[in-house]
Amino acid sequence: MIFEHWLVILSAIISISGSSVYIFDTLKGKTKPNRVSWFMWAIAPLIATGAALYASADIWVTVRTFLAGFMPLIILTCSFVNKQSYWKLTKLDMACGACSLLALIVWFFANSPTMAILLLAVGDGLAALPTIFKVWKHPETETGLTFLMALLATVIIFPSIPVWNIQNSAFQIYLFVVNIFIVFSIYRKQLFFKK
Repeated sequence: MIFEHWLVILSAIISISGSSVYIFDTLKGKTKPNRVSWFMWAIAPLIATGAALYASADIWVTVRTFLAGFMPLIILTCSFVNKQSYWKLTKLDMACGACSLLALIVWFFANSPTMAILLLAVGDGLAALPTIFKVWKHPETETGLTFLMALLATVIIFPSIPVWNIQNSAFQIYLFVVNIFIVFSIYRKQLFFKK
């Protein structure tokens, strides 16, 4: 096994650990996940995994994309145990779903996995907006450690990307950007407004 593969394994361990903290906080009722965001965060990366494999992306980098969808699927499932989780269908949520559906159609009919990966990253980014808006107003409703660990896991994966093309790097770049926004939204008051 080469160094880059060890980075992927380390990234996966960090990602799973961060998600486990979020799952525990959700089951305890401490964290209040937005089910729309977590549903979209599960679907888009899982579809992107299929598109990346179809486009012959590096299997090791694709593992990280798979985990970016599989762990949110587990969190979504656990959110139904927490009565404080909520599901609120808005126009933004419908736009996210439409973008993911469009990505599937493009991938299936146009045989364009590269376009599907880009559309799925956009759809996943739109899915983050409800959570970003929520944590901007109520940062205490999220487990910040999970998003910090997701950010770290994404940074660790960057050196393992063998070729910087859409198939290998688009979703990783998206994960980096969205986690920065969420971490900033959660911790901004603690960082900038200390008394």
